[in-house]
Parts: sequence; structure tokens; C-alpha cells
Amino acid sequence: MTAELNDERLMGFLADSANRTLELSRAVARCTEALGLQHAVAYLADLQQRRLIPLTDIASTLWIDDSLAGWTYRTQSLRVEESGTGGVIAWFPLLDGAERLGVLAVHTPAVTAALLTRGKALSTLLSMMITSNRAYMDSVVRRTRTEPMRLPAELLRAFLPPRTIGNGHVVSTAVLEPAYELGGDAFDHCLTDTTLHATVIDAMGHNLASGLTSAVSLAACRNARRTGEDLPELVDSVDQALAEWLPDQFCTAVLTQLDLATGVLRWSNSGHPAPLLIRDQQLVADALEGDPDPPMGLRFLLAGRPRQIHEYALQPGDRVLLYTDGVTEARTRDGNLFGLERFADHVIRATAAGELAPESLRRLIHAILDTRTSRLQDDATILLLEWNPPPVPES
Repeated sequence: MTAELNDERLMGFLADSANRTLELSRAVARCTEALGLQHAVAYLADLQQRRLIPLTDIASTLWIDDSLAGWTYRTQSLRVEESGTGGVIAWFPLLDGAERLGVLAVHTPAVTAALLTRGKALSTLLSMMITSNRAYMDSVVRRTRTEPMRLPAELLRAFLPPRTIGNGHVVSTAVLEPAYELGGDAFDHCLTDTTLHATVIDAMGHNLASGLTSAVSLAACRNARRTGEDLPELVDSVDQALAEWLPDQFCTAVLTQLDLATGVLRWSNSGHPAPLLIRDQQLVADALEGDPDPPMGLRFLLAGRPRQIHEYALQPGDRVLLYTDGVTEARTRDGNLFGLERFADHVIRATAAGELAPESLRRLIHAILDTRTSRLQDDATILLLEWNPPPVPES
């Protein structure tokens, strides 16, 4: 089949509005045919990022930590292996911007430049379709779940943004456990032309009321942010919302704003563990400390004074960690606390090994879950932001 015919068939596929609402496994088949490829299978990462689950029942689930497909997911890069039925399989990452969705397996007799170009085009097209479809197709969501989800967790996850966002200056990525039994933890991050906003919230309790508290807090924060309010007004908006709608509830939180051009980090700490700074593969002790204000929803404890806004100038390559106390209070196999030192050391070693930020957090949360002797006593949330702006050209 000629390249011109392939291009014509692909344009025909894109122009047909009926293809926009196709069930995803059928969309993969039609896109594959339109691009002149032999066979392709898309795999989505499950909610806890342990497995790669195929969109078709004729393929098997793969483990992210124990397969070449998983290597592609972990490193966001192409891998090729021999197929058991002859030919080869090219593995492409499925990425929605900075967010890892899964991987794409393209079966082909041989690897050629044209195959790589069309495989990359197929992975890009499918990533957009997956992101669009999962917003309104429960079949996609069900594919990524391995057990039933409790109602508070369902409520909170409806409010959460993608796990990872980023651009040429910064990446922000987060993980949240227990995946199916969340109570009150939540995170948020978003980008504007000039600023990264990142937030971690821990509502008191572990029930539906806790989930409602975090949901209202996120909504109030976003509402103020989208009307152009500055950091102090964001926190004040949450205080007012909780006082009006949930007067018996409160939450701790760290709200941050990072200037993408200068690296200046501003934050407000409302009764929460202080952020951590990793620089040059070392924990910079107390760099982001500061007396925390009372939790949000307890504004009367401020005695009339405004909340404090802290400021610190990051350096390129710095990693900042926001987290909830469920992380450091998790227990290891010997019964000891996971602890702040062990937490920071894991990120430092991952940084030294050159791991991408999303992979560092995936491995870290699994280390916490896999070494504990019992179920998490509290939600455990980690958000990592890495400021790494492009170098300034020499004049």
C-alpha cells in the first residue's frame, strides 16, 4: 500500500465524525488499518500503575515491573522485541502530554522508518481518543480498575486532575493511596502561561464527610484561581467555603505557586507537613520550613491576622515534595515508621538514577505499600514538582 493511499485513508478516518464515538478497541483496529499497519493492541495502566490491561480480551495483562511493555511505560520510550509468532513487536508509549496512559503494541514483519513514524502517529491519535473517551465511557474506567471502589474514593477521584502535567519548564506529578478506599486526601495542579499551581489537601477523618471537605476545598480553590485571585485569596476562599457549607469540617493543606520563568516558589501552609526540597541529590534540611497556620476551615484561630505566604527561590533541577502524613506514618515490615528520612532518601536515589519524576513516585508509593505489615492507617498522597527550565541562550 502506498504512502499516499495510507494518508488518504487516515484523513478519511479523521474526517468521519462517526469514528469519534467508536468503542476504543474498534477505534484501535480502524486506526491501525487506516495507517496501513498490520496489527496493534493498546494497553492501559491500571489505577495503581502495576499492570498494563489490554483494551481487547484476546491479549493478556502485562506487569509494568516485569515486561518490556512495562519498560516502555516506565521510561516513556520505544522498545522492540521479537514476536513469538514471527516478526517483531514495537512498543510505543501512550502519552497525553506529560501523563502516562499506557502502551501500544504494533505487530509488524520488520522495523522500518515508515513503521516507526506511523506507529508514533497511531499512539498520538489513540492517546487523544483515550483521554476523550474516559471522560464519558465507563468501559474505559472499568478497564483500569482491579477491584470495587468505595463511595468516598469515587467522589474524590471525580475531582482529581491527571496524575502528571508539565511543559518545557516544569513537571508536576502525584500519587494517591489507598486507590480504592480514599477518605480525605486530594491533590490538584494546573498550568498557566506563567505559573504552576500545586496543592495537597488532607481533610480530617476517613469517610464521606472527609471526601466532601476535600472536594469543596478543591472547588473553592479552583474557583478563586480561575478568577485571577492571588495565593492569599485562594486560601481565604477555602476558609469561607468551609465555614459556609461545612462548618464542622476542616482540612490541612499546602497551596503553592511556582513562577516558571524565575523559579520563585510561594506557598501557604495550613497546619500541614512542610514541603521538602531535594537539590543536587541531597535533602536541603528546613529549606521550606516555616510556622504553619491553622488548618483551613478554622480561620478563627488566626486571631484576625492574615495567613502567612512563604517564598523561596528554586534552582534548575530542584525537586519539591508535598505530602500528607500518611506517607511518613506508614509502617515497614519490622513495624517501624516509614519516616521522613526513608521517604527523602528514596527520591534522592531515584533522582541520582535519572528516573523520570512520574516513575520516581510510582516506585516510591509501591515501596510504601509493599513493605507495610497492615493496611495504611491513613491516606498517603505525594506530589512532586520539578523545575527544570530550558537553558538561557548565550548572548
